[in-house]
Amino acid sequence: MAHTRQSKQIQRDRRKKRPRNDAAVRRTLRREVPSTVGLLADEQDFTAMRRYRTFTFDDHTRYLQQIDALLKSLASRQLHTTVALFDPEDFTEFCAEAGLDPDAAASRSRFTAEITGRGASVPYTGQHLDSLVPQLINKAVRQATWEYATMLLADLGECADCGQDIGRAAFDRASRILMRLLEEAGPGTHHLVCSVQAPDEQLLAVLHAEGAPAQLDASEGTEFVTVLAAGIALESPGGAVLRTSAPGAPDHLHGWRLHQGRLLPLTAGEVFSAYCTDAVTGEPISPEPGVEYCAGFDITTDDPENHH
Repeated sequence: MAHTRQSKQIQRDRRKKRPRNDAAVRRTLRREVPSTVGLLADEQDFTAMRRYRTFTFDDHTRYLQQIDALLKSLASRQLHTTVALFDPEDFTEFCAEAGLDPDAAASRSRFTAEITGRGASVPYTGQHLDSLVPQLINKAVRQATWEYATMLLADLGECADCGQDIGRAAFDRASRILMRLLEEAGPGTHHLVCSVQAPDEQLLAVLHAEGAPAQLDASEGTEFVTVLAAGIALESPGGAVLRTSAPGAPDHLHGWRLHQGRLLPLTAGEVFSAYCTDAVTGEPISPEPGVEYCAGFDITTDDPENHH
């Protein structure tokens, strides 16, 4: 009898402990599951979603406050969270292609789960929405620019004379130019901007690099090279600017203009004029303190003679 009572007591103790243990396991597993939050960043996109009955928010400011609270809650539970830009037009197309009802929370959830692989997204690290929203929009603009420049290069096809892929050749040449720019820039922190006039819009790419040899973000490098390659292949007007910062020294600004597919160095006076003239009014602007306006340097690359 004593043995039976002891056995029953052990079983009761196990039953009491199991829910707590199971709950602890589920909490541990939950921390291993990433979260994605779809964000309607501006009032126009928010208004577009209000046509759906199941989208219950009616005030964008209040909506953003709730998103901020949700992100903080997820972070407090040590969950890795990604914030993705929710585009109503893309959502409508997604639902039509997948045969989903757009006026359903499950459809919005499924779209949100998939946009991290196809749209702009940034990791949530505790930043305020005032910082996160511009990050997200900047990422979306960069991605759209890269996609458009890539499309331009792909549409050029092959050279009628030699059969070489024009877009591929321009991309390779732009890659070599970027490498030479960073090599010549030397040590320091580098900020590169490339601007190209494309058929439908102005393309802009920005790149940051550190040290010598330069360390840079791979996606930024690809975007910069793609925009520069589009300007080279199309022989579009444009230019590039390099700003190098180093401790204990003034920043150095160098500039080039894109002419007939080549980057040609600007003089120090031309660089000064470009930075110290208001682009709208043409009025002079005071030089920036701690900055030296320098001529661009020659960029030589091992390009084949028959480049495009």
